[in-house]
Amino acid sequence: MSNEPNVDGLPRCPWPGEDALYRHYHDYEWGRPVTDDVRLFEKICLEGFQSGLSWITILRKRERFREVFHGFDIAKVAAMTEADVEVLLQDAGIIRHRGKINATINNAKRALLLQKEFGSLAAYFWRFEPKPGHREEDYSWAALSAVGQTDASRALSKDLRKRGFNFVGPTTCYAFMQAMGMVNDHTEDCFCRVEVEAQRAALVRPK
Repeated sequence: MSNEPNVDGLPRCPWPGEDALYRHYHDYEWGRPVTDDVRLFEKICLEGFQSGLSWITILRKRERFREVFHGFDIAKVAAMTEADVEVLLQDAGIIRHRGKINATINNAKRALLLQKEFGSLAAYFWRFEPKPGHREEDYSWAALSAVGQTDASRALSKDLRKRGFNFVGPTTCYAFMQAMGMVNDHTEDCFCRVEVEAQRAALVRPK
């Protein structure tokens, strides 16, 4: 399926539609490789909040999430208390789900342990980057939209859960890997695809 040009004339993946915030996220963030621990932690948490919802719902609330979770500073989130949870459950600016809020605090504590073990979250997460040839290289929208999880995302999910993380199922982990540039799932005719491939090729993988 070929993408129809948007109002600015650039062919994109179909999923952002005409929403300006969504298009900006698609154009400048999604799929571009990330090695910053704060951004990686934020994203794995927000993907957990997305569970059962659409990403645009989370994206529209992202700034408030950043405010209430201390900019996703891992140590500060890990230190949050049950009293903080009760306050957050009254905050309409975020998703008021006790399990997901508790998971974010729990996952921060687990993330600190990963940093201690691997030196950084980035070094841990990028170990799960799929190898070339892990799947057929069909980057049409029909093919990409049919992929909800992969062997790599299942492996990441299994390992995270073994380490005590919550709300990190294989579909959530695959969305995380797509967003953080561990795979390039821009469609074959999306203008971002070549840019993202160049960024991935130039990336020094954390070790």
